[in-house]
Amino acid sequence: MTTIKTKDGTNIFFKDWGPKDGQPIVFSHGWPLTADAWDAQMVFFAGKGFRTIAHDRRSHGRSDQVWDNNTMDQYADDLAELIEQLNLNDVILVGHSTGGGEVTRYIGRHGTARVAKVALIGAVPPLMLKTEANPGGLPIDVFDGIRKGTFDNRAQFFKDLTIPFYGYNRDGAVVSEAVRDDFVRQGLMGGLKGELDSIRAFSESDFNDDLKKFDKPTLVLHGDDDQIVPIDASAHSTVKIVKHAVLKVYEGADHGLTVTHQDRFNADLLDFING
Repeated sequence: MTTIKTKDGTNIFFKDWGPKDGQPIVFSHGWPLTADAWDAQMVFFAGKGFRTIAHDRRSHGRSDQVWDNNTMDQYADDLAELIEQLNLNDVILVGHSTGGGEVTRYIGRHGTARVAKVALIGAVPPLMLKTEANPGGLPIDVFDGIRKGTFDNRAQFFKDLTIPFYGYNRDGAVVSEAVRDDFVRQGLMGGLKGELDSIRAFSESDFNDDLKKFDKPTLVLHGDDDQIVPIDASAHSTVKIVKHAVLKVYEGADHGLTVTHQDRFNADLLDFING
């Protein structure tokens, strides 16, 4: 397997497809998935001449399952080490859901010297948790429920989660049992401890200060029927902070729109990159 070793000794698995001299696109996946979630995008963009890279977050997929350091700061540092060890420049960062938080924290901690553009897809920033300062967020009970479901019966919880994740509970939705099974497959590749830690990382991390450091062209793309990361407390808030961010809303679209709206999403991301 292709891996890098981070400063704390963790092996991070990654895929590196397409021409090595192409402009790099680095994809960061959502919870509890893996780099495999980006396969269709990687093939599409590699076919357009881009170098496409996606990694398994620590404690997810084929990366090492670690007991400690499953935090948003460490995720961002791992992303930085991947970019630096591969000596990538003029990078297009694309993050979905938790991956959007990872990308945002990367910019907050490491800046944009190696970055050309940023795309946040159904992303968790600025803050998912409901607080006095963030009344539009989700109450802690929601995330406690995710923790309990993951701990009690991870396989069943992941299978059930696919229904709202892909909007399969909406009228007219075409349900793919294969997509549901693949979500569970990817989720079960990760370590339970790391996935539990990651719930806190994606729900309680405050990205407001990180977003203020964005100084590159930024696409914020979200479905307005996202049942996992509601649009009002995420995308609509992010574009108020990031100067010159472009907001693209998919009417009626779900959280897993990179799958359910795959061709449209690929085309829109390509337009943003080329624009």
